[in-house]
Amino acid sequence: MTEPTRIFHNPRCSKSRQTLELLQQHGIEPEIIRYLETPPTVQELLHILDLLDCEARRIMRTKEPEYREQGLDNPELTREQLVKAMVTTPKLIERPIVLANGKAAIGRPPENVLDIL
Repeated sequence: MTEPTRIFHNPRCSKSRQTLELLQQHGIEPEIIRYLETPPTVQELLHILDLLDCEARRIMRTKEPEYREQGLDNPELTREQLVKAMVTTPKLIERPIVLANGKAAIGRPPENVLDIL
């Protein structure tokens, strides 16, 4: 049995709303994870990074004040340290992230998620 399509969603974000709408237009009712209220675990974020085949900063909102306030621009920080910061401060996670069919995509632009459906 395949896992359901999931979206790490912030309803206040226009790209997140557009991505959710795009999924629904394709007949997909994803499991909606409001990650600001229910942050992913360290293990979940590490798994997402593996699926995206990217480094932690690629899914971080580096322009948020918390990014600099927490010293996350330090190039010596490890992947695990950056992931822990995102779990502690989920506002730093770029959104939306969609998981489907054993793959992941960032919905910026929303059409990016079509590649994994």
